[in-house]
Amino acid sequence: MLRNSDDAEDAVQEIFVDVWKNAARFDETQSSETTFIAMIARRRLIDRIRYSTRRISADSLDDILQEPANRSDKDLQTSVEAKEAAQAMRELRPEQQEVLRLSIVQGMSHQEIADATGMPIGTVKTHARRGLMQVREILGLGNSERLKEVAV
Repeated sequence: MLRNSDDAEDAVQEIFVDVWKNAARFDETQSSETTFIAMIARRRLIDRIRYSTRRISADSLDDILQEPANRSDKDLQTSVEAKEAAQAMRELRPEQQEVLRLSIVQGMSHQEIADATGMPIGTVKTHARRGLMQVREILGLGNSERLKEVAV
């Protein structure tokens, strides 16, 4: 349930301390020893998980302030690129936006888009092609491979 073995070891120690402190509260008519200990462990683990999600990351300030392109993980860079792509898509005609949204976000094929929107398949393909070309132009991308990376 915990992210690493150090957290697990700390949790086990806290659980043993809680069991020791609450041993007098154990009532065998209400539950078994196993259930009593399991409930204490469960509560302690839930508390630790909630605490870890609320606290600030242990990353150093330098890592947080570092430019996205220099980070080892590409999540932040992908997020920035996705926002740029979304902004570029807002500049398209509504029909192009709809076709690209259904294609990229919903994963629909050209035929599925044609069936869903009532547009002829040729029109769907034209909107998709022209929309992608326009987004590429807005983003200043030279090839469609970069646009596919941004869309994913």
